[in-house]
Amino acid sequence: MSSPVRVVGRSFALAFALTLAAAAAFPSSALAQAPAPPPRPVPVAPAAPAQPPVPTPAQVQASTAEARRLSEGFVAVAERVSPSVVQIDVTARDEKADLISHMLGRNGADEPVARGTASGVVFTPDGAILTNNHVVEEALTINVHLRDGRFLPARLVGRDPATDLAVIKVEATGLTPAHFADSDAARVGEWTVAIGSPFGLGYSVTAGVLSAKGRGGIGMNAIEDYLQTDASINPGNSGGPLCDLSGDVVGINTMIVGRGQGIGFAVPSNMAQRVATQILKSGRVSRAWLGVGVQDLSPELAAAMHLTPGTGALVNNVAADGPAFRANIRPGDVVSQVGGHPVRDGHDLVRETIVQPIGQPVQLEIIRSGQRYGTMVTLAERPEQAVEPTPAQQVAQPRQGLGLVVRDLAASQAAQMGLPGRVVPIVTQVASGSVADREGLRVGDVIVEVNGTPDATSQQVSDAARVGGLLLRVKRGDSFFYAALKK
Repeated sequence: MSSPVRVVGRSFALAFALTLAAAAAFPSSALAQAPAPPPRPVPVAPAAPAQPPVPTPAQVQASTAEARRLSEGFVAVAERVSPSVVQIDVTARDEKADLISHMLGRNGADEPVARGTASGVVFTPDGAILTNNHVVEEALTINVHLRDGRFLPARLVGRDPATDLAVIKVEATGLTPAHFADSDAARVGEWTVAIGSPFGLGYSVTAGVLSAKGRGGIGMNAIEDYLQTDASINPGNSGGPLCDLSGDVVGINTMIVGRGQGIGFAVPSNMAQRVATQILKSGRVSRAWLGVGVQDLSPELAAAMHLTPGTGALVNNVAADGPAFRANIRPGDVVSQVGGHPVRDGHDLVRETIVQPIGQPVQLEIIRSGQRYGTMVTLAERPEQAVEPTPAQQVAQPRQGLGLVVRDLAASQAAQMGLPGRVVPIVTQVASGSVADREGLRVGDVIVEVNGTPDATSQQVSDAARVGGLLLRVKRGDSFFYAALKK
């Protein structure tokens, strides 16, 4: 009998033999075959961009009709408002030439005075016109072009440097006053239309949108609460209207940001109407005054006072014996409401205060030490510096006549100036505010013609002045100009 060990041995040997046979019959690559490489990607052409659908004739017609309706809206505004818009021509002493050129635009560099062009809005049928203060504050003369073609002299009724507004007046009747909208109701994003005389190009119309409201902190005027627009505004648009699509005035165009494009500012119509009405009534403007110095609540200040930024205006000073002092308002208080209207910062406080009636009590909400209190304050009149008379308002003394003193220039001196070797009259004095001053005459001007007569003398100038007005042809340097003087 065979041993079990051997049986096992033979079985193992048999199994091993079978394994070798299998290995010979099936290579190792078949037993552990590596995965086949992935197929090479086939390039796919990029999909053609989707073509926009071609509008149908009906769609084109509808779009054209919509554009035409918008265009007709602008046309309607221009036709409605233009009769209420005027072009204002001003002259100023030539030492103000750079200012006039920058603010209004100027022409005639060889003329005796700087000339500028601006715009205005008819305020009353009898000739009151609203414009900007910077248009007239240096003016020697003011003349107005009306839409109907009339060209009339104007006088300054009054001006308000704090808001950069002024009212002038022409002797005319039957004018078409502009209709003023409620600027508080105007919405950001609405269409706006500006009409004026940029660079002397009268009745130019531009359009844009109302970009923002309540702009302040620009630093140009004491009171700033501007509307911002991207309607094109340029030098010469000053004083013109900014209108809505109803043709109502929402603002008086005032200035632009020189370092930007499409950033123009207009005084809101509500403020402009209040100022113009007061000027026409009394020749001046009075506004309510609380008697505090304030600043905005920065995040740091708000955190230190356990308040939220935008909660109100922080009082940093109180005028002695002023309205706020008498109402027990103290530095460190925060004014959060005026007359029921919320106050977020110092700009809001000024805006809400100046519209309140003087001498009448108004309710204020004050935050002190985290607690809110109500108090009544009787507002006083805002202290304002007296508005100085402009050159156009300076009246010459009766003894000054035309305000001109002339003497004869010796023939030798005349020859040195390139004039014929004969005696010629030369201006030696010009009275400030006189007729001669307004016409731009200066010391050193040479009179070469008087009332059409050449080669006049100083005596002939004096005689002609006593009889009536003077039409002078004047030489200044290498330039000549005419000046008309009338008492």
